[in-house]
Amino acid sequence: MITEETVDELAACLDGAQRAVADTESLADTHPLTIDDAYAVQKALLGRRTGRGERRTGVKLGFTSKAKMEQMGVSEIIVGELTDAMCVADGGTADLARFIHPKVEPEVAFRIARDVDVDSPDTDIAACVDAVAPALEIIDSRYRDFRFTYEDVVADNTSAAGYAIGPWQPLQDVSDLPVRLRGESREAAGSTAAILDGPLNALRALLDMARRRGFALRAGDVVLAGAATAAIPLTPGVTTCEVAGLGQVSVRCV
Repeated sequence: MITEETVDELAACLDGAQRAVADTESLADTHPLTIDDAYAVQKALLGRRTGRGERRTGVKLGFTSKAKMEQMGVSEIIVGELTDAMCVADGGTADLARFIHPKVEPEVAFRIARDVDVDSPDTDIAACVDAVAPALEIIDSRYRDFRFTYEDVVADNTSAAGYAIGPWQPLQDVSDLPVRLRGESREAAGSTAAILDGPLNALRALLDMARRRGFALRAGDVVLAGAATAAIPLTPGVTTCEVAGLGQVSVRCV
């Protein structure tokens, strides 16, 4: 386990990279990390952001694709946190100058209606959710040349950079819905089944991670359940995610 001083040092490095819009070397090059170390750095990183006035708005899941898990050699999802500074209104504008090398993914978002008792073995997380929506997530790894380890990604708050949520709909079965992601020059198509064979499975995996890693799940929180297709580069123009039966969400990048 690295020291608290090193945790703060690494959090400052990642925070500085994000604020300066300048990439940084993999942390693992100089500080081999355990997964516990990585989540400690992530917590310190979010502490810096909330300390400057950002407000936590929810959580996001990563590695919810079995193919991605196999690629990274892992067997569990990863979790990061969202803040209001990352939120882009549906149809709103995102400034590309904020990001280093951004990509975008189509997602399913859930809205938590009441605080989740993560410590109770009887908690049904789906019963704590009241709405679902199409979503876009902007990811922006702070690492140079996208060269990073599994622990690096966790420390970097799972590459969280921005998100947009479409119109909320009452909670419904979203286990196998067609998804299309359209950018100005690239498209991707897939299904919500790519998210752990159904986004509700991702919610259940989140509950397990919240118990083990100390994530709070509060009323009003947004949960980004994971990507339904591979990411595409985020470029100038309009990017749209359409989830059959749920609707669509878009952002304009300048």
